[in-house]
Amino acid sequence: MGGKDRVPPSPILSPWRRWEALGPIAGLFWRGSVWLYLAAAYAFIFLPVVVLVVFSFQDGRLPVPPMQGVSLKWYAKVLADRDLMAALAHSALVAGVSSAVSLMLGFLAAHGLARSVLPGSVWLRGLLIAPMTVSSLIIALGLLSLFQQTGVRLSLLTVGVGHVVINLPLCFAICYAAMGDHQKAAERAARDLGASEPRVLWLVSAPMLAPALAAAFFLSVTFSWDEFIIAFLLTRFDVTLPVEIWSMLRSGLSPATNAVGSLVFLVSVVAVVGTEAVRRRA
Repeated sequence: MGGKDRVPPSPILSPWRRWEALGPIAGLFWRGSVWLYLAAAYAFIFLPVVVLVVFSFQDGRLPVPPMQGVSLKWYAKVLADRDLMAALAHSALVAGVSSAVSLMLGFLAAHGLARSVLPGSVWLRGLLIAPMTVSSLIIALGLLSLFQQTGVRLSLLTVGVGHVVINLPLCFAICYAAMGDHQKAAERAARDLGASEPRVLWLVSAPMLAPALAAAFFLSVTFSWDEFIIAFLLTRFDVTLPVEIWSMLRSGLSPATNAVGSLVFLVSVVAVVGTEAVRRRA
């Protein structure tokens, strides 16, 4: 038996190879099905965005076919609108500040629960992540009732508080998942060398978690930038960009709203691409 050649096991074929084994026509059918499925999936996801961007360059007064020429006048009108630019600045301010606060609080909470053994730490983690499972409408209504009962005036500050509530769990989850034993060993070594706890956090923990921190921050900016319900219910006069777009839509469709939507989409894409670039570089 030892002298006989053993028959090598048959390789496990991928679905692609299985179809090719049936013949060239079957292989072509499999390839065509895969590409057709991918084309349908991408069309379903991106076709509304493509239509939005294309008709933002419509020269006519309505963003509907047929195209009546290509023009940038709606972008010029949007950029010259003071109320719209003020709402854009408000959105940028709220997104930046609330994301920074969410990141700081989420990082500190993740570091504390990952490095310290506390009674009921599993329940504490669950409580921190719980707002991710709650509707933004419920959170907005709860905060609205709280602010009215305490006499807090609705403003961009209250909107920022609401965005911290929905973004802090996200930042906590990302930071907590990125913390490993090698970072714990580096922090212990820094403490043995005499570094204080703030210096350990600033010079050791944060740099080692830089990709996760950047991802959490950019995702928080994206969610805050596009958020409507909290911004609508928790402010009165200093509105954010989604609320301003909603007020524009009440007067009917216009290529100007398409232009604003295209600009919002551009900011979201830049944030997501920046997050991916930081992750790949790390």
